[in-house]
Amino acid sequence: MPTSRWKAASAQVVSSRRRGPVLERAILDSALEQLSTVGWNGLTMEGVAAGAQTGKAAVYRRWPSKEDLVIHALQAGLPKLDEAPDCGSVREDLLQLCRQMRAAMTSRPGYALLAVLHECDTATSERFHGVIVEGVIEPSVGLIRQVMRRAVERGEVRAGATDQFACEVIPAMMMYRSKVCGSEWPDEEFTDLIDQVMIPLLRL
Repeated sequence: MPTSRWKAASAQVVSSRRRGPVLERAILDSALEQLSTVGWNGLTMEGVAAGAQTGKAAVYRRWPSKEDLVIHALQAGLPKLDEAPDCGSVREDLLQLCRQMRAAMTSRPGYALLAVLHECDTATSERFHGVIVEGVIEPSVGLIRQVMRRAVERGEVRAGATDQFACEVIPAMMMYRSKVCGSEWPDEEFTDLIDQVMIPLLRL
C-alpha cells in the first residue's frame, strides 16, 4: 500500500539521520559545495540543509545566520599551515612554503572564500576578510619568520631578514597576483619570485 511505502521511506530517513560531529561535518561540507556551485548570493540555509540531508532547524541551531555558517565552514575547511619546512636552505624552504600557500588558496574552501569576498557587500566581506588573514596570511608570515630565523642562524641571510616587511612580501605578492592579475602561480613563477625578489632582498 502507498501508506506503508511512505512509512518505510520515512523510517529509513529517520534511521539514517546523523548527529553530533558527523552531522556538523555534513552541514559544513554542504555549505562549501553550495558556495562552489551557486556562490554566496545563491546559498541558502534551506539548500545547505537539503544537501546535508537534514532539517533546516538543525542548521539554525548551530549557526544563527548564513554568515556564521559560511565563516565556520571556511575556517574548518582551509588547509592548516602549521609546520615550517626545513630543507636545509632558505631558498628551498621558501619554495616549499609557497607551494603550501598555493594549496590553501586553491583548495575548495580557498576558492569559495575568494568568491565570497567578490560577491559580498563591504560590511559582510570584512568578516570574511578576517578568515583569510587568520587562516592563510598570518600563519604564512609566522612560518616564513621561522624559516628566516633558521637562515640567519646558518649565516645565509642578513640579520634583519626576520622583519615584518620582509616576511610579508611573499603573501602580499601571492594575494595581489591572484586577486588582481588572476595568476595561478605555477612553480616557475615561485622560482622567479624567490630568485629575483626574495634572495636579493634577504642578502642586502
